[in-house]
Amino acid sequence: MAGISRRQVLFGGGALMGAGLVPGVNLISSAFGEEMPRPAYMIRAGTNENPWGPSRLAIQAINRSLHLSNQYGGDRRRLLGLVAGINDVSSDHVALGTGSGEILKTAALIATLNRGSIVCADPTYHDLIRYAERAGAEIIRVPVDDGLRTDLNAMRRAIRADTRCVYLVNPNNPIPSIIEKNALREFVLEVSQDRMVFIDEAYFEFVEDPDYATMMDLVRDGHQNIIVARTASKIHGLAGLRIGFGFAHPDLITEINNRKTGNINVLGLDAAYASYQDEEFQKFTLRKNKESLAIVEGMHKELGHRYVKSKANFTFFETGRDVREVNAAFRKEGIIVGRPFPPMLDWLRVSMAKPDEIRYFVQTYKKLYA
Repeated sequence: MAGISRRQVLFGGGALMGAGLVPGVNLISSAFGEEMPRPAYMIRAGTNENPWGPSRLAIQAINRSLHLSNQYGGDRRRLLGLVAGINDVSSDHVALGTGSGEILKTAALIATLNRGSIVCADPTYHDLIRYAERAGAEIIRVPVDDGLRTDLNAMRRAIRADTRCVYLVNPNNPIPSIIEKNALREFVLEVSQDRMVFIDEAYFEFVEDPDYATMMDLVRDGHQNIIVARTASKIHGLAGLRIGFGFAHPDLITEINNRKTGNINVLGLDAAYASYQDEEFQKFTLRKNKESLAIVEGMHKELGHRYVKSKANFTFFETGRDVREVNAAFRKEGIIVGRPFPPMLDWLRVSMAKPDEIRYFVQTYKKLYA
């Protein structure tokens, strides 16, 4: 391993892995038992990105398509057909967006054309909520229950005659919890009779829990007023290329397509088409995500943290401190962690970086606070 520094071994996994030069994580740890050095770059553990992506096949597709960057559009039908086939629906059940954020905002626009209210858990992902609020909708925020789970019964009670949409994130974000599948299906079928139900499944690929189920089968079975959102930003590592999907009844998809404002880029289309066929990369990402989660959840147990067992690619735990101060302290140590999530202002969200980056996070947390 001549010419490769200890810092490169610890933190330069992406570049070295391509050359076949990175030893296993256990070998790294046993070879260097002393304190890990601060990396020469900022560790990104704040926005739930895939630290390993894009996949090799996606990068090859991007390189092949670079010469088309002077052109508008691209072949949307090919990607729509692939994703529709993976989910066993026809292409007219799928809307393609510039990230799932465009699907969320378009749904918010549709739901709030006549004002009214939107019901959501609190805390939860904010894009749809923030956009709807700016459009004049009233947001009814329903606190999570004592176990930090989405409280469907409380949400049911919060629904009013003017409620146009119920927004569910499953797994939730910033709390990486899931909604029990049977309770969720019953709730969605009931509530969608009179209003839109939007299920944001940005992290569904990471879930390995028998109590979880996607609601895609409800779309497949022809139920109206139900939207399921997915994204290429997480497990596929394409956050910067902005590719997302909405799945719904064809009539609702037509309405979404008529109101979208974005324009899909050709590189994102081709990268996503390659990545959705790269099952090995997806399996690799899941393995590494589980490895990183095991490291950080081991710290939670060791230090007695209150935390939520993660069903996604991030952890969420109680620090007992103002998260703004925690965030600033970690930036000084070379780590970007999650922002504050009201009303849980002393809870910290940490995205799963590479295993040795998470080891450095644990080392730093103990140095600062243990």
